[in-house]
Amino acid sequence: MILLYGVNHQSAPLDLRERLAVPEGELGPAVARLISGGGLDEGLILSTCNRTEILARGSGAASAETLKLFLQGRGGVQAAELDRHAYLHVERDAVRHLFRVASSLDSMIVGEPQILGQLKDAYAAAQAAGGLKTVLESLLQRAFAVAKKVRNETGIARAPVSIAHAAVVRAREIFGDLTGRAVLIVGAGKMARIAAQHITAGGVGSCTVVNRSYQRGSELALELGGEALSWDRMPEVLERADIVIVSTGAPHHVVTREDAQRVSRARRGRPVFFLDIAVPRNVDPRVHDLENVYLYDIDDLKDVADAGLRERHAEARLAEAMVDREAGAYLEWLRALEVDPTIVALRDHLHALGTAELDRFRGRLGDLTPEQRRVVEEFGASLMNKVLHHPILALKRSALRPGAGQLVAFLREAFGLEGSRPEDERRPAPDSPAPERSARDRS
Repeated sequence: MILLYGVNHQSAPLDLRERLAVPEGELGPAVARLISGGGLDEGLILSTCNRTEILARGSGAASAETLKLFLQGRGGVQAAELDRHAYLHVERDAVRHLFRVASSLDSMIVGEPQILGQLKDAYAAAQAAGGLKTVLESLLQRAFAVAKKVRNETGIARAPVSIAHAAVVRAREIFGDLTGRAVLIVGAGKMARIAAQHITAGGVGSCTVVNRSYQRGSELALELGGEALSWDRMPEVLERADIVIVSTGAPHHVVTREDAQRVSRARRGRPVFFLDIAVPRNVDPRVHDLENVYLYDIDDLKDVADAGLRERHAEARLAEAMVDREAGAYLEWLRALEVDPTIVALRDHLHALGTAELDRFRGRLGDLTPEQRRVVEEFGASLMNKVLHHPILALKRSALRPGAGQLVAFLREAFGLEGSRPEDERRPAPDSPAPERSARDRS
């Protein structure tokens, strides 16, 4: 039985998520402790700032209780508190939830890419700790494949949903390719840093930082691979800049309409893009009225981000349907995998019985011609196939429904078959690419 137990940003407050979090370096040892306690055959722990979840394979209510006690002991949490905020998904619901998480449909920001990298890190830790065998190994491989399919076949990640991302989209609308463009950052605070990181990630030509504190400006310039200049040199650098990101703590305009007019004349018709992400605003709003001067403030970019979020949610509906289909397909494959060894063993067992009985009675049949021997052998094989017909049909039908294991166990006992084939001999899920273990993104 596949189970998934845990909490996330929708079910639990930050305080509880903090207590249940498992640091990256402790994921492997935590998985080893989880499966060493008995009752669970496989396990994986995914822990981020937004969730701590345990994916496991076990049997019955005892396995669910094992997961609950593990998290409870991990965070020093009372059972009643955990019961209020934790969720348990079983079989199809567990598979579907995992696929939704991998595809970032369950993320705080739908379509964000970090969660897939975090899941791949959790996979690597669980694998190294011996927590993954056939079932969870194949399930996680399929989860990675589903996430890739969702990202490739839907627009879930295309539309901008952050202010910084929206700024990059607007800059590209104005300039097209940002390669070779000169960027000026006025200010060195958190918002300026985030926006600058997004803009410069596209491979701009140069990056200059101007800040009242030259030391802080130098630190940001070093981080961005650019240069820092003193505050009094801002007017001359403005004339060379294609993109100007402004975010200082000043309560007034640090770029006036007159500054922008001078820049426009000096650039001789070449456009300049001002991104004002300061509150209060640092760029005179009248700058927007000048020819070939484009100004976007926080509200302008928020409209772009909100529109992007609506577009992502629309695409998410397509992705949800895709995840539902993939979850169903995986479980059908898994159940077929469970009954296949029994079908093979049942067929081999009965045909072996038929052959043995034919050999036992061969002496009492007297001298048979080759043709008569062939007829007798065909009779025996035909009889065994007819006896096998309905049990095999029942096994194949059960593979499409929950509870296949009960019928498998009954038939194995009824026909005196030996124990099930070890899971390690089962084949992995088809068409599932190996995970890229190099992903290290963090949310």
